[in-house]
Amino acid sequence: MAVADIGEVPALIAPGGRLAGLDLGTKTIGVAVSDAGLSFAHPRPMIARRKFTQDAQALLVLLQKEAVSAVIIGLPVNMDGSEGPRVQATRAFVRNMEKLTELPFVYWDERLSTVAAERALLEMDVSRRKRDERIDSAAAAFILQGALDRLRALRSAAG
Repeated sequence: MAVADIGEVPALIAPGGRLAGLDLGTKTIGVAVSDAGLSFAHPRPMIARRKFTQDAQALLVLLQKEAVSAVIIGLPVNMDGSEGPRVQATRAFVRNMEKLTELPFVYWDERLSTVAAERALLEMDVSRRKRDERIDSAAAAFILQGALDRLRALRSAAG
């Protein structure tokens, strides 16, 4: 499968399958995984970026272990809606992943997800060092939770 739209996701999820959320950074990949009921996003340990091959292998192992049926990946568009180099890098990452897995990827506007994650970690009084370790996975959880909330709204509107 290639890139899918959020509206196509319900048909793509295997029974008991979960969704993963990714926040693709230059140094780390933040990861979050939904529960089987597709209600809540749970942060997972981040993946330290090395080379694409190593990053992809670590990610694919985690996605298989977590029974993921589709991946929501944050698309870092600029605040004015324009697309810069980070968007191009994210799209290139997905193109390369498509060669290695049948899992569908869904782009999700991630504007302000890192800001929201940082605020949440500050409110929980997480130390600066631990915030640095958790920020990308927390941002991935915000990305995934936004997609889960959208899927819930789509289900409500449909029936």
